[in-house]
Amino acid sequence: MVFKVLCALDTADLDEALSITRKLGGIVGGFKVGHGLVLNHGLDVVDRLTDAGAQRIFLDLKFHDIPNSIALAVREAAKRNVWMMTLHIAGGPAMLEAAVYEARSSGENSPLLIGVSVLTSLDQHILTDLLGVQRTIPDHMVQLSKMAMDCGMDGVVCSPAEVATIRQAIGRQGCIVTPGIRHEMGEAHDQHRVGTAQQALSDGADYLVIGRAITHSPNIETALEEFGFDKLAS
Repeated sequence: MVFKVLCALDTADLDEALSITRKLGGIVGGFKVGHGLVLNHGLDVVDRLTDAGAQRIFLDLKFHDIPNSIALAVREAAKRNVWMMTLHIAGGPAMLEAAVYEARSSGENSPLLIGVSVLTSLDQHILTDLLGVQRTIPDHMVQLSKMAMDCGMDGVVCSPAEVATIRQAIGRQGCIVTPGIRHEMGEAHDQHRVGTAQQALSDGADYLVIGRAITHSPNIETALEEFGFDKLAS
């Protein structure tokens, strides 16, 4: 089993998601569930995927709201035994601390809280010229990631381009989840900052999120081998 790979279920079709889960349940380390599935089917989708063979669910809804609303969201996710979930670090310390408190209060069902700083679909032009952030992407991500860890979060998301920088900034205290994983010559799709699995893991990533490159492949095990996971599996 390739525990480091989290398969992104980038679909709103529950039957498709269940089919992928049955195929990959004993191969990958977990499944990332986003807005498409949850808005269409509610949090019951977590139970359905678990029944289909998903051992760990990564709820990627990128919560960003006032502290009380986020605490309620974390509480509901914990009731479903969600393994990991994302929050926007830009929500600020009070929001993050409320989420951490609620997660820890859920006992053994406590989900891992992962902070999102700069989406992999953004580039420096968008960040600076359109969003008004004067830091470089790496500098902005470092500042937000350190704040997240100071608030008690369990880890952060970053693209392959920033893994080494973020790992140096937060040390080994938090885990790093990395989307934007592609083959050497693979398509970037709607993400600007992408990289290879080998480089991301070498730089310090703990988990790699891969979606279309494996779920749309006619031979999933071959697709994983092309990423080099025959050597990197653990």
